[in-house]
Amino acid sequence: MGGAPRPAVPYIHVAADGSCALAGSRCEACGAVYAGEREVCAACCARGRMRSIALATQGRVHTFTTVCRSFPGVPVPFVMAVVDLDGGPALRGTLAGVAPQAVRFGMRVRVEFRDSGQRDADGNPWIAFCFVPATEDGQR
Repeated sequence: MGGAPRPAVPYIHVAADGSCALAGSRCEACGAVYAGEREVCAACCARGRMRSIALATQGRVHTFTTVCRSFPGVPVPFVMAVVDLDGGPALRGTLAGVAPQAVRFGMRVRVEFRDSGQRDADGNPWIAFCFVPATEDGQR
């Protein structure tokens, strides 16, 4: 029971060694960057010009909110943030490891991958990402 970790969202790539990365696409025509695989660029409508890339693991808080009511079993309060990853795109996720009153616009954060605590029918763990505070050099 329990085996290989599974990505909770399609743009998390889990390597054979268990390491994780955020996968994205970049348009070779206009440079737009997206989370996940794309065949057509939403910015310039280019077809066949999308290339797979690894997304940055650091960024800055663009906006955030403190969630005070949630589903049963989900501890509150927690911070939900939109983060502009270095080089794009913007992603929404939980900001962990910081008190809600300490969050600031432009705050430097990094991506951290964690076991979500949930399992699929075969007992495999679901891996999710969150954001955690980071220093300017990307370390905690």
